[in-house]
Amino acid sequence: MNELSRISLDLQDSKRIHNAWKSRIQKYFIQSPLPWRKINRQETNEASLLGDSLETLLSQKCGQIAFRGFLKSEFCDENLDFWLACQEFKTFDSPEELTRRAARIYEEFIRAESPRQVNVDFYTREIISQSLQQPSPSCFAVAQKKIYSLMANGAFPRFIKSEQYKVLCDAASKQRGFGKRWKARHRADTSSSLKMSHQQHNV
Repeated sequence: MNELSRISLDLQDSKRIHNAWKSRIQKYFIQSPLPWRKINRQETNEASLLGDSLETLLSQKCGQIAFRGFLKSEFCDENLDFWLACQEFKTFDSPEELTRRAARIYEEFIRAESPRQVNVDFYTREIISQSLQQPSPSCFAVAQKKIYSLMANGAFPRFIKSEQYKVLCDAASKQRGFGKRWKARHRADTSSSLKMSHQQHNV
């Protein structure tokens, strides 16, 4: 295969990946109207709703989808997957479930030479290893904090300058416009119904 053909195939692969995460983001907004209202009901611009901090971004499913697509393009999506796994892990209180889940997280993300190993130091890895027999909901807390800091200070600033972030903001902006039109139409319909009810009552 010559160099021109290889470059053409690489560009086709990149376009397929771009269209895949773009479709997922747009599909999420269609299925889940106004998701950011759960996070912040105050009328502000899309940037503050979606990207003023990594915490705000990750509190929304659409933000997770877009950020994961970006991390995947940088070959470090295991960081977000580990952080999300830790978030879920903290919700369990059954000793049996904690033990089972802790072992799974350790094997996938912490164990040395694991295919999806995250970047934590040897000391942190050893502490987690020793806690696997009787893990507590906080046994991954230190590692999770380290990975969050790694994403917040590294990938996140690059993400908000990326095409993925632009698509996310555009989708949010369009969805907000839809929400405003729906509210206006709903108020008009309600007003019309009340007026008709009043007229019928007076007849």
